[in-house]
Amino acid sequence: MSEPTLAVIGAGPAGLAATLAAATRGVRVRLIDSAQEAGGQFYRQPAAGLGAGRPQALHHQWRTWEKLRDGLTTHVRAGRASHLTDHHVWFVERRGPAGLTVHALLGPEQEEPVEVRADAVLLATGGYEKVLPFPGWTLPGVVTAGGAQAMLKGGLVLPGRTAVVAGTGPLLLPVATGLAAAGATVAALVDSADPRAFVRRSRALAAEPGKVAEGARYAGELLRHRVRTLFHHTVVAAHGTERLEAVTVAALDRGGRARPGTRRRLACDTLAVGHGMLPHTDLAEALGCRVDGTDVYVDGEQRTDVPGVWAAGETTGIGGSALSLAEGHIAGRSIAARLAGRVPDPGEWAGVARGRERLRAFFSAVDAVYAPPVHWTEQVTDETVVCRCEEVPAGAVRSAVRELGAGDLRTVKLLTRAGMGWCQGRVCGPGIAGIAGCAESAGRRPFARPVPLGVLARAGESELQ
Repeated sequence: MSEPTLAVIGAGPAGLAATLAAATRGVRVRLIDSAQEAGGQFYRQPAAGLGAGRPQALHHQWRTWEKLRDGLTTHVRAGRASHLTDHHVWFVERRGPAGLTVHALLGPEQEEPVEVRADAVLLATGGYEKVLPFPGWTLPGVVTAGGAQAMLKGGLVLPGRTAVVAGTGPLLLPVATGLAAAGATVAALVDSADPRAFVRRSRALAAEPGKVAEGARYAGELLRHRVRTLFHHTVVAAHGTERLEAVTVAALDRGGRARPGTRRRLACDTLAVGHGMLPHTDLAEALGCRVDGTDVYVDGEQRTDVPGVWAAGETTGIGGSALSLAEGHIAGRSIAARLAGRVPDPGEWAGVARGRERLRAFFSAVDAVYAPPVHWTEQVTDETVVCRCEEVPAGAVRSAVRELGAGDLRTVKLLTRAGMGWCQGRVCGPGIAGIAGCAESAGRRPFARPVPLGVLARAGESELQ
């Protein structure tokens, strides 16, 4: 009888933790990832050819990464796991009452089809950044906060010499400190969060003292590098002709509007901006998994409501690496037990589960603190492009709602083409929803990425056992 096989999609913290937990318990694991190296976005590694002497200087929790990396290497060498790099998963297919097939595209050109059959699948596809539009956000020099961090971690390059880091969310702290430590001048960290909101949720935040201490360390780094911090402020516009030259920021009033008389102009050649994160749910939705709001639903074992499919990490809700590790570990143990034909005892991971619940409560409080300004759309002019792919301005979206009666994102898309481009609304969707006054929700797409017609025609011919 052959060993049960688990396909893990995503080699970030959740995927790695699940791989190690399942492989240790006798499950044959196929770890499938689009990157050349394991680690995901959180543990993104520079290319070996760059010769980084101290890559750990760009990371915290380096020892945790080393344990995950070495554990994966041990299981691969023992034949209990295989790590499929540069595999871009575009669909997961259910085949009968048991068994699933993962469809991927191999290589940088993403033209060679690969199929991986498995008895169970874990979706550990992570999240992506949410960026809300504002006048000038399409200028060269404006990048996402995570994009700036990826350039630094993966390419060992700075996006510019003088940066403003802006938006809202805990990601801004490591981005600002990382850029400053690497030699950039960080003119300001501009966060729309209201410090009073931290006080109102102090009990929930204090339940995770390690996270509070981590934030304090970042604050100390900002002071050491003399980075000006502007809380309860927002970027209202970016300026430049050929590329970014400056940004205008303003203080926010209690209602979340830019306060008159508080605008100031900051010279910079880079704006790293982000307004939080959203889960990747494409594969889950294509499988028919339940999605609550923007998060994939899971039970206490990290199982979705689709038989044979588990999910862990940011795809079930944004919560950072520690929560992803906990969810991945629980999922891996649950999968191993279920594939062995037994009902797992939750007591086996009771300590990890308690940590998971504390972290979920912590990040629920964090989400409430780091909410974008309520009235951010008032700063978006009708001329501001909100869909870059199709070059749709905000005025067209507003006209579709006001004059044509569009009441949801799908109708806005059909009337304006906003969201019909390469990103399929992943980047522009939240901004369009805000301007249209529609509910923000996960988009339903048949495939997780564009697929050549030739690959569809050859589906079923290339299978990796």
